[in-house]
Amino acid sequence: MSVEILTVLIIMLLTILLLVFEVFRIDLVAVLCMLALGWSGILTPSETLSGFSSNAVLAMISVMVMGTGIAGTGVMNSFSRLIVRIAGASRQKILGIVSLSVGLLSAFMQNVGAAALFLPAVLNISKKEKIPASRLIMPLGFAAILGGTLTMVASGPLILLNDLLKSADLEPYGLFSVTPVGLVLLTLGILYFLLFGKWVLPGRDSQSEKPNEQKILIDTWHLPFIIHRYAIADTSPLVGLTPEVSGLWKIYGLHILAVSHTGEVEYAPWRNTSFKSDQEIALLGNLDNIQRFAEDYQLTFHEELNVFQQLNDSGSAGFAEVLVPPRSSVIGSTIRDISFRKSFALEPVVFFTGDKQIEGDFSDRKIKTGDTLIVHGMWENLSRLKENTDFVVITPFEVEKQDMKKAWKAASCFLGAICLTITGFPISISLFSGAVAMVLTGVIRMDEFYHSVEWKVVFLIAGLIPLGTAMQKTGAAEFLAKGIMSVVQGGHPLVLLTAIALLSTVFSLFMSNVAATVVLAPLVVGMAKIGGLDPRPLVLLVAVCAANSFVLPTHQVNAMLITPGGYRNRDYFKAGGGMTLIFIAAVVAVFYLVYL
Repeated sequence: MSVEILTVLIIMLLTILLLVFEVFRIDLVAVLCMLALGWSGILTPSETLSGFSSNAVLAMISVMVMGTGIAGTGVMNSFSRLIVRIAGASRQKILGIVSLSVGLLSAFMQNVGAAALFLPAVLNISKKEKIPASRLIMPLGFAAILGGTLTMVASGPLILLNDLLKSADLEPYGLFSVTPVGLVLLTLGILYFLLFGKWVLPGRDSQSEKPNEQKILIDTWHLPFIIHRYAIADTSPLVGLTPEVSGLWKIYGLHILAVSHTGEVEYAPWRNTSFKSDQEIALLGNLDNIQRFAEDYQLTFHEELNVFQQLNDSGSAGFAEVLVPPRSSVIGSTIRDISFRKSFALEPVVFFTGDKQIEGDFSDRKIKTGDTLIVHGMWENLSRLKENTDFVVITPFEVEKQDMKKAWKAASCFLGAICLTITGFPISISLFSGAVAMVLTGVIRMDEFYHSVEWKVVFLIAGLIPLGTAMQKTGAAEFLAKGIMSVVQGGHPLVLLTAIALLSTVFSLFMSNVAATVVLAPLVVGMAKIGGLDPRPLVLLVAVCAANSFVLPTHQVNAMLITPGGYRNRDYFKAGGGMTLIFIAAVVAVFYLVYL
């Protein structure tokens, strides 16, 4: 063993320990690893910094940018609503549908792109269904990685494999040759989280440290929060009346959040708006009063909100606390005088003046300095109130800017980039072209381009890539491979298969899966010939097991999902450990029974 090999192995061991025990942030560990290789003289300065110009980093930046562009169009919001409609509130069904969808999509496109495409939808589902993001995002990533073993064009190692076989004068594989083992792996991966997710996945949410402003408001002021939808029939006495004349506020103490007719929604309708037949209305208030109002006016209850779905989405609507500041022009006026609902499309729910809390109809109360309103409505409408100097909106909120008009542009840029990769163009150039195309077509602005990049992930990947380079350059990878192969040489085929699977797994954690395949394939071919075995299945095994990167978040997909999922290294060690063992056992069994 040379000094260079020993140095690389020591640096690799220290990197593993720092990552496993989380001594420092993972991106800092990667940078320290990179610098150690440079300062030790193992790598030249250009080789040390080569990770920042690598195809992997450029591809990662590109999918982050395109993911932001797609999320901004609301396309994946529609997809998330479809999933919830099919699965209901069942976490298991949601997890199963999402995992299966992204896994099958990864069979025909890069798994990083598939994960980036589904991430906005999963975050939406997490928010709407109150499911911790950490319970959904890791299964999403694992399914994307496992889906990459379904076809010979789904991952870098499998794409490269046929070239390696040809160079060794061996027959290449067909498009679906790997599908049997891929289907087994994807199925087991989904079942793993369905059966054991409760124990292996962290239950915290990446947003759990932030206070839930809506819950604080609802609990503090005892606000009603369940929205009820009713339909107005032709024979209803409500037809032709207005909210004020109907006694909605004064008699029943209720609030009308929206009315809908032929699919068009009007939020917080004005007091003089007339009700029409076949309209649907969204009501908020005491349940007994709502039922009394519905009975008096012969309304039909609808369980599903459908057209009023956004009112139930905390990303689109909710409660807000609004203060009247000194020198406001509305002081001395009333809610009626300023046509509050007509002007802002917001429904006042509670009125605070002095030490009094007034509910029901407070349309004619004089507004004084320091008075506070609790209103309900769309964040988009509330943002207009926020710009009005007569009011101060105390409750923080974010408006999800989504433009469905740009959906076809975003989809075209993304699908165009994927098509370029499938047709043989370099992955990094193809994906980066798609990201730039989103800027040129106006899907996102250039400043949004920069903000959408998760630099923690960039430094993690760029910092670890030189370790793989060092292992190849010094011969450390070949040294390890030959050492293990010499031990298992001449043993039972199951022992050889297990050794190859383990070796590929370890290598793929610290060097690119393509590099691991390039290093191991020639060694495996030689070992197969010595043992009198067909080398083709063993080389295929190397390429498949190069996807077994679950124990540490060093795979591009897992690295991209760390921040949205709020994960730590030990979360991957815990969940990925079980997945790794299942992966190896399944692959060895399938290859022994099917491919040898």
